[in-house]
Amino acid sequence: MLGLKHLFVMISMVMLCIVSASAQPRDSKRFAAIESEKVAYITKELSLTPAEAQRFFPIYNLYSKEIWTIRSKKRESTSASPRGVNTFNRSNNAEKKDILSYDAKELDIKKEYRKKFAEVIGSARASQFFEVEQNFRELLYKELQRRNR
Repeated sequence: MLGLKHLFVMISMVMLCIVSASAQPRDSKRFAAIESEKVAYITKELSLTPAEAQRFFPIYNLYSKEIWTIRSKKRESTSASPRGVNTFNRSNNAEKKDILSYDAKELDIKKEYRKKFAEVIGSARASQFFEVEQNFRELLYKELQRRNR
C-alpha cells in the first residue's frame, strides 16, 4: 500500500511538471523533465511518504530557486570579469573574494534549509538530502557523457 502511495505521488509530480512545461520552449521542457526525474529520485532515496513529500517539495522549490539565483550571480560575476594577461594580477584577488562570498552565501542557504527540511523529514534525512542531490547531479553528468559518446 505504501509503495502505491509513493508511485501516486511521483506520477502526480511528474504530471504537474509536464503540464506546467507544455507551453514552454524545448529547453524548458528538457529542464522540466530533468526536474521531475530529480523529484522522483529524491522521493525514492529519502523514502518520503506522500505526506512528507507534500510538505517537503514546496520548501525544496524555494531552496532550489535561491541556490539557482546565487549560482547564476556567481557565474555572471566570474564570466564578466576581465581575463587579460595584464589585468590578471589586479583582478585575481578581488575575483577570489567574490567567489568565496558566493560560496559562503550558498553554504548559508544550505544551512538555513537543512533546518527547514529537518522540521518536515527529520535531521538525518535533511542532512542526507544534500548527498542525494549531489548523487543525482553525478548520475545526470554520467548520462550526459554517455549520450555524447
